[in-house]
This record gives sequence, structure tokens and C-alpha cells, in this order.
Amino acid sequence: MVRKSKILDKYGCTHKGERSKRKQRTTNTSADHPFRLPPLLCEIKVASSLLVLMGIRWPRILTPKQLSQIILSQKNPLKALQFFDEAKCKYPTYRRNGPVYGTMINILGRSGRTTEMKRIINQMKEDSCECHDSIFVSAIRSYVQAGLTNEAIFLFKSLPEFNCIEWTRSLNTLLEILVEESKLESVYQLFLENSCGWEVKSRVHFLNLLMNALCRMKRSDLALHIFQEMSYQNCYPNKESYRILMRGLCEEKRLNEATHLLYSMFWRISQKGSGENVVVYRALLEALCDNEEGEEAIQILGKVLRKGLKAPKRCYKQIDLTQCRNGSDTENMKVLINEALIKGIVPSSDSYRAMAVDFYAEGKIDEGNKVLKEMHDRGFKPSVAIYEAKVAALFRDGQVDEAIMVIDCEMVQKNCVPNIRLYNVVIKGLCHERKSTCAIKYLERMSRQVGCVPNYETYETLVDGLCEDGKYVEASKVMEQMSINSFWPRVGTLNSLIRGLCQVGDLHSAIMCLEDIVSLALTPDIHVWQSLLGAICCENGMNEASFKTLEQLQTP
Repeated sequence: MVRKSKILDKYGCTHKGERSKRKQRTTNTSADHPFRLPPLLCEIKVASSLLVLMGIRWPRILTPKQLSQIILSQKNPLKALQFFDEAKCKYPTYRRNGPVYGTMINILGRSGRTTEMKRIINQMKEDSCECHDSIFVSAIRSYVQAGLTNEAIFLFKSLPEFNCIEWTRSLNTLLEILVEESKLESVYQLFLENSCGWEVKSRVHFLNLLMNALCRMKRSDLALHIFQEMSYQNCYPNKESYRILMRGLCEEKRLNEATHLLYSMFWRISQKGSGENVVVYRALLEALCDNEEGEEAIQILGKVLRKGLKAPKRCYKQIDLTQCRNGSDTENMKVLINEALIKGIVPSSDSYRAMAVDFYAEGKIDEGNKVLKEMHDRGFKPSVAIYEAKVAALFRDGQVDEAIMVIDCEMVQKNCVPNIRLYNVVIKGLCHERKSTCAIKYLERMSRQVGCVPNYETYETLVDGLCEDGKYVEASKVMEQMSINSFWPRVGTLNSLIRGLCQVGDLHSAIMCLEDIVSLALTPDIHVWQSLLGAICCENGMNEASFKTLEQLQTP
């Protein structure tokens, strides 16, 4: 079914077959009135300056859920805001709750309307309704995306004025952003001000963030100091804490401290051992091999198998490391050590997943495949997370066909169903390899799969990939599906798509995209008007009115 355009339908020229009629009509009009715009251009100008507001039928009694549905059904964020404000006037006794405010704040934040979003946030504060931490997480991210980091900090500092009982996610989100922006002084100050409050339930995530930032700055000594002080903050290191610090120490070749860190893990482990910690063990063992300390690596491997993994003796007795004791073949030693860890790992889905994902993340595809084989031999079914890591590693390595075989054949044989994250990895990988038309097949598969609905990332990645490959007509069809599912593209994506559609002569689809920009209350780029003008002139022929078009389009 072809989507119809209000602009083109008015003049009965929605398809290329009608171009001759439109051209004849435009030519006759221009002859009688040489400075009058063609009807199509007049209607474009009107559509870009007027936003048609369609009314709704209000219920007799309004509930918060109904109001959320009303504003979510609006394509235009300003129209949704109008209904949000209008509800209070129509129902004087109606009291908005946290979820309704959260819905409105999310809509305004996604569309970049930070000024209107700030007004709604202040209104929520005045109403003193109970609100969830996730509302502020969304607002903080919206401020940062708009380049208003200071506003995000100000919002967080004003949280005591809201009826919100927990700030853990808001604090962690803001600290993650500040760490990424290398604003460590602000991070330190925020932590001091909020680390002791009852509103923040856990501090481990923040301390892990700080240690990770310090390790990236080659200051693992300070990260180690934070690690040692964690117990004084009434929190204890988790697996991520050990992983971050171990990698930081090994990268700076502080192997003595790294070895002591490994030994400190052993007394925290239960009698059954912990296979998920194998990632931490492997980081130290490989660092020792790289530093030509093969003997030390072999000794620590034995302790890891006995104390860390609680592996049965038959596992590490079968591994022959004598050929590598002279340290002459570092890479071969690493391979044998990894095989020993795979064989000696505590048999569980979590431990195999941790090791396989770690191998694939480092680009060691062969080692990751060995973990998958070991899982199969032990009777364990690989999880979707493992296949996601494998597909991503194959795409990074340029093995596109092999990556496709994983989702098309290997997962089918193992009776493993892909999820939305895995599909997005495949679509992103194909678009990066300039094979966006192949990625459309996986969008169609997602639509047919029960419980797997394409999200905003899916559509945005595919539309951008198709535009980069010059497949503008296909991109417009995908974007139409995107709009049907209530996902609205960025104005930059729409601008690029309109220019591309004009280049290939698909004026109908270009006008449809223009209507999307207008209906979203966004402003088209000046290059969009130039592209449309050029396409229309090619279709209608050059006349004196066309030369006046750009000037008249720019007038209010």
C-alpha cells in the first residue's frame, strides 16, 4: 500500500505517471502568471509554516493511564505537550502522577525540547507527586545530549526538592557521563556530597567507574588505593572491581601488586570455587607470559586451578607445560594456559559465558570457539550473549560471511533464538560493511519473530546505512515502518534522506519526508529546500517563477 501525501493528493499527482499532467498544469499557470509559484511549491510552503492540530475526544473521567496513551499517540511533541497542559484545564480535580510526568519528560527529551522539558520538571516539583528515579535518568541524558551538562548537574543537585526517595541510578548516570567527559573534579565533589546519604543505596558502581577512569589514565596506583579503601565506605568489591583493577595493574606491568590482588581473591571465594573469576585470573597469567615470567605463570596457574577454580586434579595433570618452561614461545604458552583454564573451569553456564565473551571481546575468536566446544561437550547450551559477542568479533575482524553463518546456521542448529541485541549487532555490522540491503532481511525476520520488536536503534542504524549506500528509496520504506511503530527519526536523518530522494528523482517520497519534518515541529535544513527546488524544476521545466521560489520560500 502506497503512503499518500496530503500535499500531492490535493493536486492529484501522487505518482510518476501523473507528472505530465502536473507539468502541463504548471506550465499553463506560469504562462498566465509568470511570477506565481507552481501549486506544488505553494503547498510545500504552507505545510512548512502551519502545523495542523487535530482534536481528540476526551473521556468523561480522565485517568493517568489514559492521559499517557493520549500524549504517546501524538507524533508532534508540542501537540503532546498541549494535550498534557489542556488536561488540567478540562479536569480541575485531576492530579497528574509520576508516570504521566515521566512520559511527557521522555517525549520532550527525545525531541530535544529541553526548555519545555525543564518547565514540566519544575511543574512536577510543585505538584510534589511521587516520582521514580528513572525520570531523572532520562532528563539527565537529554540535557547532556543537548550539550547542557551543567543543567544536568543542577537538576541532580535539586533532587532533594522532589518527592523521590532513591537517587542511585541518577547519580550513577551522571557520574558515568562526567567520567566520559574527564571531569574528575566534578565527579569527586558529587561523590563526597552524596556518598553518605540514605538515598544512594550502593556505591560500588561509582567506585568501579572511578577506578576504570584512573586505570585509563595510567594511574592504577590510585585505583588500587580506592580499592583498598572500599571497605571503609561500607561496600565490598565485586567481580567487576577485580577485573578493572587487574587489567589496569597488568597494563602498567605492576605484576607484584597484581599477584597480591589475585591472592586476595582466593579467601573471598567459596569452597566450590568461582568460575566467573577466570577472566581476572587469565589477565594476570597472560601478563606474566608477556613479561617473560613463564615459571611464575605456571606456578600461579596451579594455584588458580586448585584454589580459585577448585578443579579436579585430572584437569591440570593432563596439561603439559614443560615444553614452554624455557619461555621461548610466549604465544604457545598462552594457548596452553588458556586450554588449562577452559578444562579446569567450574562447569556452569555463567563461567563459560564469562570466559567466551572475554575471548571474543579481545578478538581471540579461536579461543572463544574452544570454549563453545567445551560447553557442548559438557552438555551446556551457549547463551545468546555468547553468540552476540562472537558475531561482533567476526564483524570487527572483517569475517562478514562467517558472522552471518552464526545467526543463520549455527544458532539454528543449537536451537538458540536471537534477541533484539543480536539482530542490532548484525544490522550494524552489515551496514558498516556497506551491505545495508542484506540487513533489510533481518529487519523482516525480527518483525516475524514473536516477542522481538525492532527498536529505535534498529531503524536508525538501517536508515543511516541505506542512505550511506545510496539506497534512498529503500531507506524511505524502512523509515515509513519506523513511523508506523511510533519511532521518529532525527531531523538530520530526514534532511539527508530528502536530499538523496531528490537526487534519484523520487519527489513523492521526498515530499512525504518533508511532511514528517513539519508534523514533528522541526525545521528543515536550507539544503533541503534547495534540493526540492532543483527536483521540481527538473520535473516542471525551468520558468521564471522557479527563480523566485527560493526567495519566496524563505519569507514567513
